[in-house]
Amino acid sequence: MIFNTSAPLLDAIVLAVASGEPEGTYGYKITQEVRSVIGISESTLYPVLRRLQKDGCLATYDIQYGGRNRRYYKVTQLGMEQLEAYRAAWADYSQKISGILGQGKK
Repeated sequence: MIFNTSAPLLDAIVLAVASGEPEGTYGYKITQEVRSVIGISESTLYPVLRRLQKDGCLATYDIQYGGRNRRYYKVTQLGMEQLEAYRAAWADYSQKISGILGQGKK
């Protein structure tokens, strides 16, 4: 992809993916889903998960799976509010950019 992904956009994407499961989802699954749509490394995504947790947007809990603990991330109420703000901002931003990029088509 030729466009850079900013930190707020990455936060929005991670929150959107994590919000897809009401009980939360584990970190590896989140990273794989994000990576399926944007070219980004796992080493970039795990700090995003930790930052969102630190900011109160994600809560974590562990479940044992295959003899190991699997960390799950669940979007908090604050995280849902932040996600809705990101969605509103994205709708406005993407509409404006699409309008400019589509100007050549008449």
